[in-house]
Amino acid sequence: MAATSMPAATLAALDVLRAGGNALDAAVAAVAVLCVVEPASTGIGGDCFCLYAPAGQKKVVALNGSGRAPAAATIDWYEKHGIAALENTSAHAVTVPGAISAWETLLAAHGTKGLDELLQPAIAYAEQGHPIHSRVANDWIGAIPKLQKNGTHKFLPNGGAPKMGDMFVQAELAATLKAIAKHGSKAFYEGPIAADMVAALRARGGLHTEADFAAGRTAAQFVDPITIDWQGRQVWQCPPNGQGLLVLMILGMLEGYGPAPDGALGTTRLHRHIEACRLAFRDRDAFLADPGQVEVPVGKLLDRSYLEELRRMIRDDAAMKHMPAAGESALPVHADTVYLCVVDRDGNACSFINSLFEGFGSGILAEKSGVMLQNRGFGFRLERGHPNCIAPNKRPMHTIIPGMVTQDGEAVMPYGVMGGHFQPMGHSLFLTNHFDYGLDIQEAIDLARIFPFKGKVQAERGIPADVIDRLNRMGHAVEHVDKPHGGGQAIFIDRKRGVLVGGSDPRKDGLALGY
Repeated sequence: MAATSMPAATLAALDVLRAGGNALDAAVAAVAVLCVVEPASTGIGGDCFCLYAPAGQKKVVALNGSGRAPAAATIDWYEKHGIAALENTSAHAVTVPGAISAWETLLAAHGTKGLDELLQPAIAYAEQGHPIHSRVANDWIGAIPKLQKNGTHKFLPNGGAPKMGDMFVQAELAATLKAIAKHGSKAFYEGPIAADMVAALRARGGLHTEADFAAGRTAAQFVDPITIDWQGRQVWQCPPNGQGLLVLMILGMLEGYGPAPDGALGTTRLHRHIEACRLAFRDRDAFLADPGQVEVPVGKLLDRSYLEELRRMIRDDAAMKHMPAAGESALPVHADTVYLCVVDRDGNACSFINSLFEGFGSGILAEKSGVMLQNRGFGFRLERGHPNCIAPNKRPMHTIIPGMVTQDGEAVMPYGVMGGHFQPMGHSLFLTNHFDYGLDIQEAIDLARIFPFKGKVQAERGIPADVIDRLNRMGHAVEHVDKPHGGGQAIFIDRKRGVLVGGSDPRKDGLALGY
């Protein structure tokens, strides 16, 4: 089974599985297709993370495929040039893309096929064109000002966003994908493709060099995943610099309560979840950074006594006061990422996420190579002494997080929820929807979502009016949002019955399919 945010990607994954490939092979083929057909959300100029549970090995493998800042990106340089904050459309917000390094590294360790075969569906869509889907068209409209600002006219055919059903061709990207298929990551990180990306960034004041990109070829690293025991299962996340730590913190806080008496959309359940999220994000903004350059106290933050101490700060009758809202001191909200999961016939389970960060990333296109460049560096701070302050060859705080659940050493469910800063809240809502409140996989994905952000509580349509009213009277400032909170996919491995149960978020254009 495969579950992705676009039908073409799900089908590409199934084609690989039917041709004898494993879950990781299928995931790479699918994400490459998404990098073409969902260009606002992801691309080969972005980053990725992966959790992989090899069948029969009773372990979870984690890969960090996030890129680094240029070697010249010192806080001294930014202070000297009077730059006090990064702009999301600036070359300074671009880190060296890690996705291609990650795909190659994962396949070498756990795949059975190579990029030469797995990139062919993506090449065909880029070369021959692909129709624009509904959600993609809507996201494209919102990105018009960014694309105009950076002169990215290739993605503004006839001066605007393509409409649903329009065909969109990316010939330059097709040529780049062909080069990667033939020569591997070396074709991306060295030579004319890298030179084109560097030239695009240098023309806009970037500090990047071809040496930075050459070093990016080995950026992807296998890391030790982090986990928490939860209701007789283990929930797994990638470690920092990603924010998966927050999922485990929220679950650890909420486990002390058990299911709320008023159900999945009840006031008590939502209030507790909001407060736990606020507490976890407070710690994120204080501590989360690249552990290769600063100490991140993961052990302390996941300590049961610490999580119990946080839980005791939550009152059931009123919202906490004097608490920074989730992400308030960090970044603007956004929801542009792709997540997918695959389970193969042998039981290998893959949880995979790939992103440009914001819609179309920085909006900077390397035109000769067709590579849209991410703006992951926007996750840094320009605050001397802060753990997440920008520094040479440093990875920024990352929002994208794949998830995995195991039980007795075996994979139970690869899952993920997209949506930028919302993702830890989304993961914990989904897991508790299913395991605490008994919703099936699709229902658990579909249920209306809520998220505390910048002093407000952003609520999707579908939460009962009386619940909204009670939350407001408890001290939460609830506002409705028209754009949904992210998207999500999951595949539950029902070992007792020998079936796979998949779900895909209606907030996106995709689906889950199995055979």
